[in-house]
Amino acid sequence: MTGAKKELSSEQHTLYSELIPEHKRVVNKEKNLYEVTPKHKRYRVYIGRFFELKKGLHSVFNELREAKENDYLEFMINSGGGFVHEGMQFFNIIQEKFTGRTIAYLDNRGYSMGALLFCMADKRVVYPYSDLMFHTYSHGSHGKGGEVKSHVDHTSKKLERFFYDLIVNKGFLTEFEFKKMIIGQDYWMDAKELCKREIATHVIVAGEELTAKQYLKDLKKKKREKRELKKELIEEKKTKSKKKSK
Repeated sequence: MTGAKKELSSEQHTLYSELIPEHKRVVNKEKNLYEVTPKHKRYRVYIGRFFELKKGLHSVFNELREAKENDYLEFMINSGGGFVHEGMQFFNIIQEKFTGRTIAYLDNRGYSMGALLFCMADKRVVYPYSDLMFHTYSHGSHGKGGEVKSHVDHTSKKLERFFYDLIVNKGFLTEFEFKKMIIGQDYWMDAKELCKREIATHVIVAGEELTAKQYLKDLKKKKREKRELKKELIEEKKTKSKKKSK
């Protein structure tokens, strides 16, 4: 039985926290050995657009900073992107409180900052029709000429390093692909491509969670079966045609 639930909402995102009681799993009944999962909290954040215009995410992050060592964080991502700096706040909270205990679900789409957030998680789960897109950042500045140049140069270096660490260092894009992305190339990926690149670690299909490797294996099997069925239908059609000609 789970504990009390709590909800906090910002303009674009919603955080649910739930207390999960201690759980014991039998490892060896004869030796009376158990695997014990201690009492902990599950934090689940539904991610929309990264576009907080009022007070920001103060209440959400304040709650997440109360997390203890056994608590874990889930992201349910359905996002078209938005402010990179807002997404970087999520990166910071993962580094501070949830390293090694973060799961992301690509619930429909993750574009731009939504894609980067997905890449931050330790376990990354997609569905058969999940959709992800990487592209370069957009930013600007205003002020005197020298100030604008200084600000743009500084921001570009920081954001490119941030993108590189999340995408290239993890092997999700090659160096060449990343360079093309920075100058304007968009990269669109479906569930199959996400699994092939190991961006997705798992896929949920018909109520079952498969590893990315198993999902790709199943796709190959279905493709082979479809090809064999097509071949059988062609042979059957040829046989019927021969009979008619006689």
